[in-house]
Amino acid sequence: MNIDLLGTAGPHGWPLPDCPCASCSALRAAGTHVEPTRLLIDGVSPEACTTLPVPGGYDIESPGGEHLLMAGGPGQCPEPVPGRRYDAVLLDLAGRPEHLGRLRHEGAVTPVTAVHAVHVDHRLRSPAELERRLRWWRTPRQGPHRTLLLGGGRSGKSAEAELRLAAEPDVTYVATAADRPGDAEWADRIAAHRDRRPPWWRTAETTDLAGVLATARGAVLIDGLGTWLAAVMDATGAWETPDAVRGPVEDLIESWRTTRSHVIAVTDEVGLSLVATTRSGRLFSDLLGRLNQSLAAESEEAALVVAGRVVDLP
Repeated sequence: MNIDLLGTAGPHGWPLPDCPCASCSALRAAGTHVEPTRLLIDGVSPEACTTLPVPGGYDIESPGGEHLLMAGGPGQCPEPVPGRRYDAVLLDLAGRPEHLGRLRHEGAVTPVTAVHAVHVDHRLRSPAELERRLRWWRTPRQGPHRTLLLGGGRSGKSAEAELRLAAEPDVTYVATAADRPGDAEWADRIAAHRDRRPPWWRTAETTDLAGVLATARGAVLIDGLGTWLAAVMDATGAWETPDAVRGPVEDLIESWRTTRSHVIAVTDEVGLSLVATTRSGRLFSDLLGRLNQSLAAESEEAALVVAGRVVDLP
């Protein structure tokens, strides 16, 4: 099946007429215009093909008998025909990338399915940002592959990690933060993270990161290393005897080095924080900084997230 994409934008194109947002303004200044989504399938329009409306879009049969699933518009998630394996999907990856993960999880999208982004618009910062994301979404990574995402508080590092794995069919989310009974603000933070995650992701609430990395299937997201280190220091008494944490830290580094999984870990970049005024604060910063360096040295990718923008580290 040959798909010619004559346009991939939303119904009003990109940039949107008279829209003053940064995305549209930058495209306008660059003289770039993306036409509304329009395509030919084996040289003919979708209207000339056998088309079945489904919730959120269309199931289309090409002249050669192949099938594609297409989103009906921005924000729409087309439901697959039960039992069908699609040759191509055209989805709103700008707004609903997790739908691709769900289709993979359910088997409607396979490793040979062609994946295209349609209905793109100013929900994305730029066409370059779309291409950056499509590098993860079109073909899920196979392990071993390690990514360390660093950033300060509220930098967007957790959201970036989740975005990178949005189109994966099989994800284990490792939550290292312990419950804090009676802390409503902390509970709200945990709930916000939980609500962002696709419902088919598995959640493991544990500090046994070495065990997870040794046995996990699919992709793994660890969020995050700072709360893991604090929990391990509590459990080992390392606040008073720093050497007590050496064993768990070395076990984690070794499991990170030898894992066969595709894993992303979120961590705090301690260099962005104020210098701690207490012994325990300085100790924690020293240990986390060294852990970050050790894991970055054993990672295929490392990136710094600042205000939601990502800087790849060489």
